[in-house]
Amino acid sequence: MKNSREIAIKYGLLVLLVLMFIVFTIAEPAFLSTINMMIILQSVSIVAILALGVTATLAVNGFDLSIGSTAAFSMMTSSYVMVVFDGGTTMAIIAAIGVGALVGLINGFMTVQMRVPDLLATLGMMFLLLGLQLIPTQGRSISTGMSIGEGETAPGAFSEAFLFLGRARIFDIIPVPVIIMIILAVVTYFFLERTRHGRVMYAIGSNEKAARLAGARVKLYRYIAYVMSGVYASIGGILLAARIGRGDVSSGNSLLMDGVAAALIGFAVLGAARPNAQGSAIGALFVGVLLNGLTMMNTPFYTQDFIKGIVLVAALMFTFGLSKKHS
Repeated sequence: MKNSREIAIKYGLLVLLVLMFIVFTIAEPAFLSTINMMIILQSVSIVAILALGVTATLAVNGFDLSIGSTAAFSMMTSSYVMVVFDGGTTMAIIAAIGVGALVGLINGFMTVQMRVPDLLATLGMMFLLLGLQLIPTQGRSISTGMSIGEGETAPGAFSEAFLFLGRARIFDIIPVPVIIMIILAVVTYFFLERTRHGRVMYAIGSNEKAARLAGARVKLYRYIAYVMSGVYASIGGILLAARIGRGDVSSGNSLLMDGVAAALIGFAVLGAARPNAQGSAIGALFVGVLLNGLTMMNTPFYTQDFIKGIVLVAALMFTFGLSKKHS
């Protein structure tokens, strides 16, 4: 009985993921095609990157609700630099990542220096960015050839190098955003799991007071966590702008919930019961497979969030419920 619980805790979510593959493939054989697998990976790449950022804040017992709006604001920033300022690819990427880092620093300042609770600080930042991104264009999306007032046309355009980040495929198979996601997932995993700094962040998340007494620079690591989250969100925003080829004011609406869902589902991967990079990546894949399969089965779109919520709640209750019984 004890061993069966341990197996259920450790592999339950992975078994459920495999079962979803089987069920969706039986219902729609095209689900398991190479093309569809790449579509799934591309669709979850941005969500996974945002989830990795959330994971960093969760590691220090924080929480970043501003990731979706940071990604959207970075998308608008890179698009604005490209189209309105004609600043080029490099400048657009630097500006967007700079925005993400700045947001992370401000979130860190509010939570560390001003002692504002993480949820309240990042919630306020979320609303601030959602409103701020609309002001420069008066609520309009940014696209090549757009009007910028008094009959003038924006001088810039999305370069091929920029669009390459969101649309190109390596060997005509693997989308570039998937490669970037894998690189960031591996880097985050080794940082959190294999370095002293990552272990310190987990120690802070587990018991901040004990970590401080042991000499850990708690404030610095909380800043690092929020800057990581902001930068990862900005990378997601850049990839989103490069994929759709415009700064769409509504494109980032679902990023927060999907990113948070992926990070929380990651708690249930391999029985970790804590934030972890590999779990967040698998959690994003889990969400992507679920939504793609439901779409291919012609499930009404208005039921998909409900089903996703049921799966998330069930996965977390299953993991933590069994863990509590086991302990």
